[in-house]
Amino acid sequence: MKLDQKLLSEAEKKVLEIEKIDLELSKPNLSQEKMISLSKKRSKLENLKNFLNEQRILTKKISESEEIISSGMDEKFVSLASAEISELKPKLAQIETKILKFLFPNEDSDEVDKIVLEIRAGAGGEEAGLFAEELMQMYLKFSDQMGFRAEFANLQRNQTCGIKEAIILISGEDVFSKLKFESGVHRVQRVPATESSGRIHTSTVTVAVLPESKEVENIKLKPEEVRVDVFRSSGPGGQSVNTTDSAVRLTHLPTGITVSCQDEKSQIRNKEKAFRILKSRILQQIKEEQEAKESFARKSQIGTGERNEKIRTYNFPQNRITDHRIKFSTNNLHEFLAGNINEIIEELENFELQKKIKNLNINQI
Repeated sequence: MKLDQKLLSEAEKKVLEIEKIDLELSKPNLSQEKMISLSKKRSKLENLKNFLNEQRILTKKISESEEIISSGMDEKFVSLASAEISELKPKLAQIETKILKFLFPNEDSDEVDKIVLEIRAGAGGEEAGLFAEELMQMYLKFSDQMGFRAEFANLQRNQTCGIKEAIILISGEDVFSKLKFESGVHRVQRVPATESSGRIHTSTVTVAVLPESKEVENIKLKPEEVRVDVFRSSGPGGQSVNTTDSAVRLTHLPTGITVSCQDEKSQIRNKEKAFRILKSRILQQIKEEQEAKESFARKSQIGTGERNEKIRTYNFPQNRITDHRIKFSTNNLHEFLAGNINEIIEELENFELQKKIKNLNINQI
């Protein structure tokens, strides 16, 4: 959908809301929660204002270059004008996409600032564990680049190498909107270091991204519904790494959901983290059950972890990453694993935006 004059007018109307927000912010006795909410909204509208200014500048430059081409001027000027248009049009398209995202916002959950990121080795044995650790490091590096705060709730390493499971609590502005697309089965194809014949192996890792929204805070758990077990933290192979029973395991008896947390030396801190994760999983299960009733064809976030239930393939021999949901491939696998995952995130965001635009109209903005 192109950013036409009608949509531009709608965007400009939204920018005018900055004045109203400033008036609200100047009022005395404003609660801290309200102040944070208004300030966040104002910051986003200020970004929109900047995008609109940039859109006008780029549109004007492209128009001027097109006039030079149509005027029949010297061939050298025409060539320079054509080169400038080729350079400016992709920039304009990016800016207009950002403006459209303001006009067609995603679900409220996209503004969630806390998530539970769960990474588990799937099919493929030792190689799956190795790749699970690589994905874990990728998300930690990405979080660091974005200024997000990441802390472990649980980390289970294999006896030899790699990990069985990592549960990480990540917080930061709109963190869910950035990482929600990572939920699913990630498939890796490569020759393991232990493979003497050079045969390519295929392994999988499952990733789940659960938002810690206000709905999570509203979940009330009765003491009799949750069994609390404490034990000593363990390292690779099960050996004890702590002399006190600081690790915590929670079992939600009505659903059977189990959460273990052993990253902290404090039992209280582990218990606190475990309850946060438990509530997020319960909320996720409730939502999945509701959606399943609405659509029998719906699949869960991560499936069973089998090789054919993939959202993305990491092909090491060809240095290629393919996201199967949008049929998008890029040949920068090592950069990607270094945490530079924005390229695919932006492609997925644009794909989601186009779907949303098809289902909405200007009267719903």
